[in-house]
Amino acid sequence: MTAPTTALMPAPPPAGWLAIAGLGPGDAALVTPEVSAALAAATDVIGYVPYVRRVEPRAGLTRHESDNRVELDRARHALGLAAAGARVVVVSSGDPGVFAMAAAVFEAIEHGEPGWRTLDVRVLPGITAMLAASARAGAPLGHDFCAINLSDNLKPAALIERRLRLAAEADFAIALYNPRSLARPDGLDRALAVLRCACADPRPVLFARAVTTPAESLRVVPLTEASGDMADMRTLVIVGSSRTRLIERGGAPWLYTPRSVE
Repeated sequence: MTAPTTALMPAPPPAGWLAIAGLGPGDAALVTPEVSAALAAATDVIGYVPYVRRVEPRAGLTRHESDNRVELDRARHALGLAAAGARVVVVSSGDPGVFAMAAAVFEAIEHGEPGWRTLDVRVLPGITAMLAASARAGAPLGHDFCAINLSDNLKPAALIERRLRLAAEADFAIALYNPRSLARPDGLDRALAVLRCACADPRPVLFARAVTTPAESLRVVPLTEASGDMADMRTLVIVGSSRTRLIERGGAPWLYTPRSVE
């Protein structure tokens, strides 16, 4: 008599996850331990070409490089891999929640496959270019400040100008992301013109390029002398408030905004 056969149940799919990670401003020492651990455990890394190339290749890791204007396609690709059981890290420079990939991933989840809502998705913060530049210069963001992305790829130029004008009228220090590109060579000049019209003082402007990398450079000029050709897409610009001060010393001056308003 033969023993009854038992149907084999298919093995459950492996449990995938998705981490959206910030690689910081450039120096490998500024990548957080949390991000490093996620990268060490990942099967796949996805992101814009120069950011993916900051992750060292190793056995068992597949690096997926893509262009900088395909954020939603990149997010959908990552979610699909995680749903199939991969351990995926989507990388951004700086912090992934500041003008970077975290918002794109959640936008893809909101409008995508229902099953994506059950995935293990984590956002791993990083040090932003804004904070790294501020630290290098002193403390220009020591009081109220805001951040504005000057790219008009996803919003109209008129909205950018309105936000600049209102931020200046409110006397915020302002961090300007994506100040200038080949496609927008005049964008920063237009922004500076708006700020000069809204501000009645020659407040300091910091041009911080490639902060924490060997190509780093810092330059501080009055708003009246600032011009678009002082920046490129590797530059973070901080426009001080009316209270932002320079402390002169033997080397480069320190830039800071006092903590209180009288």
